Amino acid sequence: MGKVHGSLARAGKVRGQTPKVPKQEKKKQPKGRAMKRLKYNRRFVNVVVGFGKKRGPNSHARRSSRPVTVAQAGQQQGAVVAAAAAQPEEKSGGMGRTLTLALLFGAWYLFNIQFNIYNKQVLKAFPYPLTITALQFAIGSLWCCLMWLLRLHKAPEGNFFENAASISPLAAVHTLGNSLTNISLGSVAVSFTHTIKALEPMFSVLLSAMFLGDKPSLAVALTLVPIIGGVVLASTSELSFTWKGFLSAMGSNLTFQSRNVLSKKFMSKGKGSLDNINLFSIITIVSFVFLAPIALLTEGMVFTPAAMAAQGIADPYLVMKRAALAGLCFHAYQQVSYMILQRVSPVTHSIGNSVKRVVVIASSILVFRNPVTQQNLLGTAIALAGVFAYSQVKRLGGKGKADKPKAE
Repeated sequence: MGKVHGSLARAGKVRGQTPKVPKQEKKKQPKGRAMKRLKYNRRFVNVVVGFGKKRGPNSHARRSSRPVTVAQAGQQQGAVVAAAAAQPEEKSGGMGRTLTLALLFGAWYLFNIQFNIYNKQVLKAFPYPLTITALQFAIGSLWCCLMWLLRLHKAPEGNFFENAASISPLAAVHTLGNSLTNISLGSVAVSFTHTIKALEPMFSVLLSAMFLGDKPSLAVALTLVPIIGGVVLASTSELSFTWKGFLSAMGSNLTFQSRNVLSKKFMSKGKGSLDNINLFSIITIVSFVFLAPIALLTEGMVFTPAAMAAQGIADPYLVMKRAALAGLCFHAYQQVSYMILQRVSPVTHSIGNSVKRVVVIASSILVFRNPVTQQNLLGTAIALAGVFAYSQVKRLGGKGKADKPKAE
């Protein structure tokens, strides 16, 4: 009975009290080498388990600061191999573009040389420059129509007559410029005509400043000094000099640079749906429509075998053949020129045009054996060097503008 009362008393003492829970022993954290070994084992397990696990699109951004795993290393190696495999293709593509440009520049120079040679031969035997120019436009117009009919190039969109009417000012100056060039080529040596035409940058700077508000930099203005001085030096010593040939070549410079200014305004008005080739093609057709009646009224129906025989031409058919070849080369070199312009910058095209002028002058001297003096050669060289310097300054100026941020 006493034992029972004792147990009840002890139970009463502990009633209402929370029994004590025995303390758990804290696990000892590994230290030193053991800690490093544990981290390595965890990393290895994560790599093996997560090797084939798909990750979300932003997982790479979340892992950017984590150590590179085996899977990531494999992906990076695959990317490097793919880039190495793609590198020869890029190189071959660049080589292909360079080869294409080389062929186009070669064709441009070749057609231009052939045109000047055939054209000079025809003008010496058949001194009717307007008729010859109209014939060249006629051959070019036929070329353009065949190009569209055979679908060698996409025909221009929209109404043809509306396009022709909108670019009639361009066609007018194009007609005048080519007519004046042929008048000059028929009056003086080919080399002298092209030496005078080296003054094109001067007219370009003047007209751009007058009508477009483009003021030339000091460097551009300085490059005009050797151009003008070289032309003056060559002109004073030119054995075939005539005022007719000199002034007609200067007039062609003025009209051609006016055409370039008009072209910029034409494109800035939002009428640029025509590509370069179609624009030139329509200009050629409209130029033929402009010049054909003028040539008939001023020079008459002279381009026939009977009319040529009456003028004392020994072989009229040879003249007609050379005139046709000159017309083909005339349109071909201008078509190739536009194709080059679609692939390179205008400044690169201008540099190529400077080199072309050197090649044409040298070729004409070799073919026609024109007598030239040392002063004439020196003046031509100075003028052409100035044209090249002008192109280089324009190229560097274009890079400087491209590097500046555009105002929005």
